[in-house]
Amino acid sequence: MWFSPPKNIKTLIDEQYRILDDAHTKLSKIWVDDIVLSFGWWTSLLLTIIPWLLWFIFRNKESKTRLLLGGLWAILISTWLDYVGVTMGLWRYYNKLIPLMPDYISWDFALMPVTVMFFLQIKPKANPFIKALIFASMTAFLAEPLFLQLGYYKYPGWNPLSSFPFFIVIYLIAHYLVNSKATKPLK
Repeated sequence: MWFSPPKNIKTLIDEQYRILDDAHTKLSKIWVDDIVLSFGWWTSLLLTIIPWLLWFIFRNKESKTRLLLGGLWAILISTWLDYVGVTMGLWRYYNKLIPLMPDYISWDFALMPVTVMFFLQIKPKANPFIKALIFASMTAFLAEPLFLQLGYYKYPGWNPLSSFPFFIVIYLIAHYLVNSKATKPLK
């Protein structure tokens, strides 16, 4: 079929998938033998659960659906960006909660979205650009260096300054989604 790549390309790609499968098997063994139930694993688990518990307690109940839309955006984009960064060798994670994903679940599925939702909820009428700058500054220049210092990950090809504009955009899009007229209830 003319839509399908030639056999030689399929063979080359299949070989790369075998290499990836082998690497994943080796990383899974490291996870089982050395990471699961370690101190770093337990702190990652707590960093995944506690933000959601805090959000559940302190969320604005009237705006929870809109806030969750902003949080979902933060989860999707941070997970995708994390995947790209790990795949390109820009950073690596050492305290993986589960061995199936290249990202840091505590960050992508809890810390990032919950922080975005709290920022959206607090002073909702404040200038979103100022809030985005504060959010990006706290995330890029406080949280990332702290996690680097604690050894949760390493930046072979990245730095917190590079993250700063991404965090601004993530927050501003979340703000737009949460405050969009398109999020009015269905009729």
